[in-house]
Amino acid sequence: MMYPFITLNDDTEITHSEMKPDGKVKVYIETPDIKDGFHNATCWLPEYTWEDIEGYSEAELNYFQQLIKDNAHLIIEFSQEGGILNATNS
Repeated sequence: MMYPFITLNDDTEITHSEMKPDGKVKVYIETPDIKDGFHNATCWLPEYTWEDIEGYSEAELNYFQQLIKDNAHLIIEFSQEGGILNATNS
């Protein structure tokens, strides 16, 4: 299951999975693009390993890397509580 985390001003959606049994959390980034349909990338926490990168520049990936690092503690917490909506209702 993927949970919403944040929507940026350019309609980029950042979602995350529940914490996997091995302690990993999948962070998925998707941005609509008129030409290509969507740009997307996956980052796995806590290692910050990237895969399935399509359409993003190096500068964009650096931005997302920093954004995820700045919020990793929240993403990891929410991944254990059923997403931000469940975490805020507890």
